[in-house]
Amino acid sequence: MLKVSTFEEIEADTKAIRQAMLVVAIVALATGLGTLAAGGPQGLVLGVVISLVGWALWAGLTFLIGTTLFKTPQTHANWGEMARVLGFAQAPGVLKVLGFIPGVGPAILIIISLWQLAAMVIAVRQGLDYTSTWRAVGVVLVAFIPYAVLLLLLVGPSA
Repeated sequence: MLKVSTFEEIEADTKAIRQAMLVVAIVALATGLGTLAAGGPQGLVLGVVISLVGWALWAGLTFLIGTTLFKTPQTHANWGEMARVLGFAQAPGVLKVLGFIPGVGPAILIIISLWQLAAMVIAVRQGLDYTSTWRAVGVVLVAFIPYAVLLLLLVGPSA
C-alpha cells in the first residue's frame, strides 16, 4: 500500500522494528523462491542474509543523507524510524515469489521492484518528515550510490 497515513503510523510505532525485520526477511525469502532456479539453495540463504544487512545499511544511509544533505527545518528522524518505514516499504516484494513463472516472471519482478521503489520514496518522505516528494526522491537516488558500492563490497561483483 502506498498510503501516507500507514507510513506515519509505522514511523511512530517504536515497537514495529521486529515486524519490519520480519517483512524484510519474508520478502527476501519470497524473492529467493522466485529466483530459486537461478540462485539455488545457497542463493536463497545468502539472499535472506544480504537482504537484512542491506535493509539496515539502506536505513542508515537514507537517515544520514536525509538528515544532513537534504535536511529541512522540519526534518526529525532517527535510524529506527527509517528502518521501520523502509522495512514495510519492502512489503510488495512478497509477490516476487511469482518470478519463477516462465515468460512473465522477469516482468513481474520489474513491476514489483518499481512498486517497492514508490513505497520507498513515500517511506523516506514520511520518515524524514519532508513535505516534498522530490526531496525524498533525491535522498533515495543519492543514497543508492554508496549503498550499491557497499553492497558490492559485501557480496562481491558476482552477485
